[in-house]
Amino acid sequence: TTKMANQDAAEIQISELDLLSSMFPYEEEFAVTDQLALAELKHYVENESAEVPSSKVQFILNVKTEVPNASMVEFSISCALPFKYPSVLPEITVRSSLLSRSQQILLNSDLKTYLMQNFSGEPCILSAREWVKDHAAAYIDKDLSSFSMAASDATKSEVTTFTRLWIYSHHIYNKQKRKNIIDWAKELSLSGFCMPGKPGVVCVEGLQSSCEEFWSRIRRLTWKRILIRHREDVSLEGGGHAEIQKRRKFPTLEEKCFDAHGARGNHMDLGQLYNFLEEKGCADIFQMYFGVEGH
Repeated sequence: TTKMANQDAAEIQISELDLLSSMFPYEEEFAVTDQLALAELKHYVENESAEVPSSKVQFILNVKTEVPNASMVEFSISCALPFKYPSVLPEITVRSSLLSRSQQILLNSDLKTYLMQNFSGEPCILSAREWVKDHAAAYIDKDLSSFSMAASDATKSEVTTFTRLWIYSHHIYNKQKRKNIIDWAKELSLSGFCMPGKPGVVCVEGLQSSCEEFWSRIRRLTWKRILIRHREDVSLEGGGHAEIQKRRKFPTLEEKCFDAHGARGNHMDLGQLYNFLEEKGCADIFQMYFGVEGH
């Protein structure tokens, strides 16, 4: 039955993720970026939930490899596991600051071909990582003038992804951090809101690459605890600026203070946060953050 097949796929995914986390215990090598999706998947496997998880497990593997002139280069491998993986291929994007756009497109398409030819229906994340470790550096110096046509065609038909990240922090008080959040969102054309205090909640939405850049800057600051509680990705076929605008639930990024009370005037009124989210059509997010139905 489908349920059985799904259950099997989910179990394979979890055991593969366990293997990765035991092989790469440090967050700079391996990090799950959507904890909520992983929790949903485990819940599903333990058979407590008949509901198919709503979002894909997403994680990042970072690989350092030597280039011919003996310097080290880091490649970051972003992976998302479709629910039916491993019977379908994982969604993988390899990036490095040293790759040009067309080198990156070529590298990713070669990796995909390699996986299609060798791993139909089998777990292949480790093999993909090995392939990147062995081959990726060679793409940095590839002269792609002969490929430039193909690359620009690929870019034209490339799908734009609209992303919304829901970030949770133990607390946000620091004025400089609050300023960074607003300034960076503005610079990256992201909208959303930031609720300072304890807990701290940040939501940013816009182009996927801009959201990822925002997250990589934010998480480099010092936090007691910060994580992406949930992320939404929507593919926009031929999505231009207008498509992105249509998807936004927030006009700009602003700081939202909901009637602070408490000893330091820093505990926000979560009832008001709930009403605000409900107005924006995001009430279900409240439950993801706080694990309770809002009232």
